[in-house]
Amino acid sequence: MATAFHNLSDYNPESVPNAEDMRFGIVVSEWNDEVTGALMQGAVETLRKHGVKEERIRVMTVPGSFELVFGASQMVKSRMFDAVIAIGCVVRGDTPHFDYICEGTTEGLALLNKDYDVPVIYGLLTCNTMQQALDRCGGSLGNKGDECAITAIKMVDYKRRLQ
Repeated sequence: MATAFHNLSDYNPESVPNAEDMRFGIVVSEWNDEVTGALMQGAVETLRKHGVKEERIRVMTVPGSFELVFGASQMVKSRMFDAVIAIGCVVRGDTPHFDYICEGTTEGLALLNKDYDVPVIYGLLTCNTMQQALDRCGGSLGNKGDECAITAIKMVDYKRRLQ
């Protein structure tokens, strides 16, 4: 569903499983930190709202969005987390750099989901303008960090129900 038709922070709290015994890693890109910091804050607040204790949330940073793949893979391989949330923001510029970073990061995070048994949640904003990013990190369209946290909780629950 297009974000224009759905606020990223709107969800039914009753549809979210209890997360008090879950552990989450969050890897955050330092690039565009005004945006990524707000996304991270949204994710942490939403996890806490659903019962996750502060000591069960580990936030680490990487320099840019491309490095999210390595950061997330290290968190997955550590076996310390039930899910990993990767948060970044790439804003289109005048060169094809945007396309390479977005494609490489997306493919890398998708491969982690395929190759490992820890859900890796895609929290990479890929925006044409900085205003679009600001609208999605707590602005007029809500906070993608909230959505990522809810997705992480639901994916951990999904995996547990299969075991």
